[in-house]
Amino acid sequence: MNADTNANAAADAGPPAIASRHDVVLVVDFGSQTAQLIARRVREAGTLAFLVSPDAPLEQLADFEPKGLILSGGPASVYDEGAPACNPGIFELGVPVLGICYGLQAACHALGGTVSPAQHREFGASQLQLSEKHPILKGVPDHTTVWMSHGDQIESLDTDFHTLGGTATCPHAIVKHNRLPFFGVQFHPEVTHTPHGQDIIRNFLTDVCKCAGNWTMADFRDEQIEMIRDRVGDRRVLCGLSGGVDSSVTAALLAEALGDRLSCVFVDNGLLRKNERDRVEAAFTSAFHVDLHVEDAEAAFLDDLAGVVEPQEKRRRIGHRFIEVFKKAAAELERERGPFAFLAQGTLYPDVIESGHGYSGSSANIKLHHNVGGLPEQLGFELVEPMRDLFKDEVRKLGAVLGLPDELVWRHPFPGPGLAVRVLGEVTKPRLDVLREADEILLEEIIAADQYRKTAQVFAVLLPVSSVGVMGDARTYENVLAVRAVTTQDFMTADWARLPHDLLARISNRIINEVRGVNRVVYDISSKPPATIEWE
Repeated sequence: MNADTNANAAADAGPPAIASRHDVVLVVDFGSQTAQLIARRVREAGTLAFLVSPDAPLEQLADFEPKGLILSGGPASVYDEGAPACNPGIFELGVPVLGICYGLQAACHALGGTVSPAQHREFGASQLQLSEKHPILKGVPDHTTVWMSHGDQIESLDTDFHTLGGTATCPHAIVKHNRLPFFGVQFHPEVTHTPHGQDIIRNFLTDVCKCAGNWTMADFRDEQIEMIRDRVGDRRVLCGLSGGVDSSVTAALLAEALGDRLSCVFVDNGLLRKNERDRVEAAFTSAFHVDLHVEDAEAAFLDDLAGVVEPQEKRRRIGHRFIEVFKKAAAELERERGPFAFLAQGTLYPDVIESGHGYSGSSANIKLHHNVGGLPEQLGFELVEPMRDLFKDEVRKLGAVLGLPDELVWRHPFPGPGLAVRVLGEVTKPRLDVLREADEILLEEIIAADQYRKTAQVFAVLLPVSSVGVMGDARTYENVLAVRAVTTQDFMTADWARLPHDLLARISNRIINEVRGVNRVVYDISSKPPATIEWE
């Protein structure tokens, strides 16, 4: 669902046609890093979800004929100046409402409760004790783990509220309203760290909202094809193709929707993995018969990055050059095939939210993504991002529905800025070559050990650090290389992979022996949060 023009822009437009074909639940985004994860959990339960702004007029929300509303978390305090507020009118829509974290606080504040800074802030796992059962808690044990992330909490509630459970430091961790169909939880049921969180969301959808639960990824494919055709009409689309799963699925979806009105451009920026260009050309010219054009821009990208060490500046420069290369490619292709009206990109929701582009406009900026935020007006293209609201595992499901081969569908993610954000410090061709060789060995060993499908992302990072070593009875002073391997479902949170020690030993031994310039290998055991998956 395209966030710029379609379903999730409910604050600016009415519901898309597909909303009339399925049960709909609206997620009011108060700026949470996990707002779209809530929508994703709703979709997993078979119900179509759309994100909307807290400022969306009530009549526009009503036009969706929603079966329910979910109020997301957010970084603000209800007492902050300019904090997003809960419109009391949503309780007059006559549909159930579930408030999560800030959404609970905002709703209770609007309905007469008192919110205040918690004496004991909660960040991480906490133990919830239920004091009463309710259909929304079906299947949830009386004592269970929940994931907390809050500095404020409910201090007191009036007699219209009833508490269903609490933790040692948060007495009103789950509440219900006695007159209105409102439920609220202080914890985050949408994250995997709340083991029975999906039970609560599913119970809310099926038992409280009475949703049928029959929406599927095949529906998403059909709906996106319809949206793309309606939006593009008889015009042409240029697609940025990297060869990764995101851009590959995007290209396949657009090809099914548009046929020969799609052209793809692959940019060799000199920041690719070993033999990446050859693999992409072989896959998309022979297997998919896509109109593919390769732009060799290695020298320009490396010139832009000379002397740059700050990661955000790397991303800015790569993004700028990316646009310039596309302008050149588009001009050449337009002379051959006619004008393009759109540029398609494989942007996913984690890219969007980490760049601070939440629907409330108040999401924190974690890092820049060169394919987020649209392109400059001088490029003359509108942006098509059909997977902007999907997570990585959902993209894989869509790829399977589209019939893409497993080797593309299950390929590990690769960042848009390429190896530039895996070479920490200054990016040079010699340092890139060292990283390429090490990364190739790492992936060979991961695949041989049958760990590729068991991990979500594995890669090497060349550190801006040299260490003393002993090789051949001689002193060395060479590069340190870090290995990063994580497991995750949605890439919003991730844990470091517990790779077998003998596998790590083989990886280290091969890299040090076969890659000149590396004399030490270390393993990253940081989770997300607090770390991000990529180092830069």
